Amino acid sequence: MAKSRRPKHTKLKIGITIGDVSGIGPELVIQAFQDQRLKELCVPIVYGSSRVINIYRKVMGVEKFHYIMVQKPSQAQNRKLNIIDCVSDLDRIDIGKPSKASGKVAYEAVKRAVEDAQHQQLDALITLPVDKATFQMHDEQFTGHTELLAEAFNVKDNLMLMVSEELRVGLVTNHVTIRDVAQNISTDKIFRKGLLLNESLKEDFAITQPRIAILGLNPHAGDSGLLGKEEEEIISPAIRELKNKGVRVMGPYPADGFFGSLTYRKFDGILAMYHDQGLVPFKLIAGYRGVNYTAGMPFIRTSPDHGVAYDIAGKNIADAESLRESLYLAIDIHHRRNENKALHDGALKPIDIKEMKAARAAAVTNYMGDEEVIKEDFEE
Repeated sequence: MAKSRRPKHTKLKIGITIGDVSGIGPELVIQAFQDQRLKELCVPIVYGSSRVINIYRKVMGVEKFHYIMVQKPSQAQNRKLNIIDCVSDLDRIDIGKPSKASGKVAYEAVKRAVEDAQHQQLDALITLPVDKATFQMHDEQFTGHTELLAEAFNVKDNLMLMVSEELRVGLVTNHVTIRDVAQNISTDKIFRKGLLLNESLKEDFAITQPRIAILGLNPHAGDSGLLGKEEEEIISPAIRELKNKGVRVMGPYPADGFFGSLTYRKFDGILAMYHDQGLVPFKLIAGYRGVNYTAGMPFIRTSPDHGVAYDIAGKNIADAESLRESLYLAIDIHHRRNENKALHDGALKPIDIKEMKAARAAAVTNYMGDEEVIKEDFEE
């Protein structure tokens, strides 16, 4: 485990929602936390079902898997995997098959974890993948974790940001059908998402002067208006507004050439217009190490960059790398935010103007040896 991953101070309480229990969520928890080193990084608290964990442990042939049961985050123990049972009447699960029962566990786990996050019982949250269809059997309004958390924390705007070592890709539109994408982008929306991306790169990733690329919407970025007017009428004006705000941004770039020519390596962040435009190249490049991060939120939420994977559930072949990276990223961002806050608070301390002028005068005196020059320099 890399030394830099270790928290510098008190261990953070990281909530982990188990996801759809007919998918690979429980399997990932078991795979990841067989490694004791992860329990040294934080205090992990799994929201879900101990019964489900025991079922998967047996199916996977894992003889020993240690955890403790707790009722609330304040009872969670260091160096232990802590589990909060969110469903008490679970009779059975069908591994690899979506069901109302598996959706209920996912729903109850997210509901409880978000409530604890709202009451500041958690430092960050990792959401394992859910099936929207089974989740919506219990919450018809659910469209995704990002939207749910934004409502819970009363945040009007946020950014779905895919993160890996190689690149960071934000989206202007999230879960919108292709036929509706053009109607869901605007100069103002692109501008706001660009600002969110810029701010997150600074605050959450410690990049002082981020370089941001913005992709076009149409093939060849509209080809000077021959293949669409959105680049000229919507995207380029947003880029100009961002530049006027001091954001180091370029574009619009044709998406195919941008990734195909490896131009993405020159930028700290990329803003794509729609889901597949950004996520297809991201997943090809990031592999199993990608993380879905919700930027622009007061509360930190990360998620593995994959789905429920019913087809391989219970076969002990799912890769837990994205879960581990989600954990690392949540911890890293939390510490960066704390460091930034400490610096910011220090910078905002009241300044004694007279004391500052006297100090500056003394410094100039020592350097120049000319009292008259100093007096003239500091006269109001």
